[in-house]
Amino acid sequence: MKFHYSPSPKETNTLSTEQLRENFLVGGLFQSGQITAHYTDLDRMVIGGVLPSGAPIVLPNYKATGTSFFLERREIGILNLSSPGFVIVAGTRYELGTLDCLYIGLGEKDISFENGPTGQAAFYFVSTPAHAKYPNTVLRRADVKTDPIGDVTKVNRRRINKYIYPEGIKSCQLVLGFTEFEPGSVWNTMPPHTHSRRTEVYLYFDVADQMVVHLMGEPQATRHLIVRDREAVLSPSWSIHAGVGTANYRFVWAMGGDNQIFADMDPAPIATLL
Repeated sequence: MKFHYSPSPKETNTLSTEQLRENFLVGGLFQSGQITAHYTDLDRMVIGGVLPSGAPIVLPNYKATGTSFFLERREIGILNLSSPGFVIVAGTRYELGTLDCLYIGLGEKDISFENGPTGQAAFYFVSTPAHAKYPNTVLRRADVKTDPIGDVTKVNRRRINKYIYPEGIKSCQLVLGFTEFEPGSVWNTMPPHTHSRRTEVYLYFDVADQMVVHLMGEPQATRHLIVRDREAVLSPSWSIHAGVGTANYRFVWAMGGDNQIFADMDPAPIATLL
């Protein structure tokens, strides 16, 4: 597990391109036959990728959590980005199809991942500290109903698919879902905002051989990252998080912090951005 210490806003403004990528961009999450995990000091969130190959892959404990097993004081949300696969929790098998989500609550042990019979599953997970137990729950992609938002004339017509949130899968503090775009739209989260009370992490996927230009930083001191397929961006509470792709794409968003109110945002109007 790699640990990420986050620079302050002032420090961030002095970073080179390579230093900015080292501190805020997480690549290489999906390695064949492995679990890859990253621990950030931002609200103690852990993100990771699992690419099963052959035998089931067991979720290990990590010294960084300071506990005897991974979910002793944590909860976790898992989204399958690819072909169907299985997550096994204490002997119970949960089949996850493409873009199905599984929430696993505090206190669960013996978690493993394996491929289904038809292809390569790719599990992305986000974990936050937890203080209470909520039920293990699967939410199917087909059961998530959303209405489009945005404006086609501003190329940001999109659907926000919510999985783990107060009106969906219940959790202590984790909020998770993904956004997808209508044909011809490529801008996400524009106009942007910050979350002074929460950390957010974006994982861009279905980017293929294209790229996303991700905007970050303070609203009056913006920076950018070039992001490829299945790379994640750590977004501190003081940073905006928005982006534009060279083609259609999707991204998983996940939050942890003081509350789960989806609309708790501090707007950063376009006219004020620098």
